[in-house]
Amino acid sequence: MSVALLEHPEPWSEDEYFALGETPNRVELVDGSLLVSPAPSKRHQRIAFLLTKRLDDAAERAGLLALQDVNLRLATGRVLQPDIVVADTDDVGVTVEAGEAKLVVEVVSPSNAGTDRLLKPQLYAAAGIGWYLRVEQPHDSVELHLQRLTGGRYVTITVVGPDQELASDEPFPFRIEVASLLHRRRQT
Repeated sequence: MSVALLEHPEPWSEDEYFALGETPNRVELVDGSLLVSPAPSKRHQRIAFLLTKRLDDAAERAGLLALQDVNLRLATGRVLQPDIVVADTDDVGVTVEAGEAKLVVEVVSPSNAGTDRLLKPQLYAAAGIGWYLRVEQPHDSVELHLQRLTGGRYVTITVVGPDQELASDEPFPFRIEVASLLHRRRQT
């Protein structure tokens, strides 16, 4: 992390945040503070990539885009970078607005578990994003927790494990075989 980040004396503005440009770490802006996370593990990245591929075809059929690691503006001064956002947006620019987001996906790993289970869902709910998909990685496996915004908070609709399929008609029709997210390299 650069000294310039550490010596910033005031709350960060969106202009200052975007002026950081691309960084090797995931940097997010929450009410003037920066949240900095290390780059995700190879497994985390692979799960997010495969999940994006599975969601992208279904999203496209519904006229939506599935985007990885995009800036999602929840409100002025709140810009997060979910693992995946499915949105009613175009592919121009660097920011998706909360009102465009239909589904937000976070892959939980040890370095971001509290943020993905507690902080981010609260912020996504406050922004009115209707659906949240949390991907857990218990014991070298994968679980998908699909949640719907109800009464200002997310309520779990379903939880599926490695031998199951997540199928939903909302926020757009999609099906995901959980086992397909556990791709492993063959040993030769």
